[in-house]
Amino acid sequence: MARERVAPSVVVTGLGATTPLGGDAASTWEGMLAGRSGVRRLTQPWAEEVEVRIAAEAAVDPATALCDPPSPGLDRTARFALVAAREAWADAGFKEPGEGCDDVDPHRLGVVIATGVGGVSALLTQYEIFKQLGSAGVSPHALGMLLPSSPSAAVGLDVGARAGTHTPVSACASGAEAVGYALEMIRTGRADVVVAGGTEAAICSVNMAAFGNMMAMSKRNDDPAGASRPYDLGRDGFVMGEGAGVVVLESAAHAERRGARVHAEVLGQGLSADAHHITRPEPTGRGVVAALRNLLDATGLKPSEVCHANAHATSTPLGDVAELRALRQVFGDDADHIAVSATKSMTGHLLGAAGGVETVATVLALRDRLAPPTINLDRPDPEATAEADIVGDEPRALPAGGVALNNSFGFGGHNVVLALRAV
Repeated sequence: MARERVAPSVVVTGLGATTPLGGDAASTWEGMLAGRSGVRRLTQPWAEEVEVRIAAEAAVDPATALCDPPSPGLDRTARFALVAAREAWADAGFKEPGEGCDDVDPHRLGVVIATGVGGVSALLTQYEIFKQLGSAGVSPHALGMLLPSSPSAAVGLDVGARAGTHTPVSACASGAEAVGYALEMIRTGRADVVVAGGTEAAICSVNMAAFGNMMAMSKRNDDPAGASRPYDLGRDGFVMGEGAGVVVLESAAHAERRGARVHAEVLGQGLSADAHHITRPEPTGRGVVAALRNLLDATGLKPSEVCHANAHATSTPLGDVAELRALRQVFGDDADHIAVSATKSMTGHLLGAAGGVETVATVLALRDRLAPPTINLDRPDPEATAEADIVGDEPRALPAGGVALNNSFGFGGHNVVLALRAV
């Protein structure tokens, strides 16, 4: 009789990020704890032609952050991914890419880097060149730049991953879905180590015009730092951000064999779909409830074990409250014990990169036992505060409990909830 296979424990051994708050994970976390906004007024010429003229641009240009510039066939999205992935790789204690790595078999090494939009900036740039110079002016590297899979492929080439390179595209839930996919790669025995996260570089004319016209983004052009305000009565939409967040996941046994430092354990994920609308969130939080319950069923977690949630909370009137209602419905009175942070109040919304960056933030919150603040909460929405314990404008010590959630939801009704445990 065949023995039942026991899924391996999966841990986080590396962290990397480049965001509107800083060019690495440490400076990003420092900025979050300081309650600093990364939102600024846009200075590009096209910004004067769109209604929304603010965004959270990366603090460090990826072109300057990469010491050895990669192929010209990589656009800004892929370069962000490389910056964050290289930091996470080094943080995990592996050798520099290209030097060889005795600590991991390349056939047991995977990459999952997600994006929500992909290389749209490259596409728009090449289209303008086509209009001005004709077909001969279009770069032969254009296809490589605009493919959504380009960042994952670039990171895979960089570290020599041969177990598989993958690119989940689930709108704003993409980055978290990448981490969940990586978790399953290890649990099902496909890999020992996976580099996972999300990247995005979508601050460009057409995107800003489209999101602005659908009334999804804040129009507080005169107050950039105060524009992203989850749970505040004056919230009027999200602020576009850019950057990348990447983690290195590893089987606990593999990490132990090589003496790796462990940041946290990844307990599991909960997935669902709203099947409600292509852009509007389901107002009752039904899909989020399903994802949370799926997570609890899959992991055996008790609500009382959860001490922190990095909420999706983009600063939209409907979505912010629906998420908190779902937490209350699933966790009941235990929701009062969960310190809820909305870090998009500082970073803006990094779309497909959000889940990656917020996974990094969730791990660091567990490490330091601190819930980052939710800034711009000047007039708290009574509907929101009735449902959850929202961390205000100062970091707060985490309550008892060793588990934190990272919630990520996307247009089209994609719902992903990740659970991480302190070690």
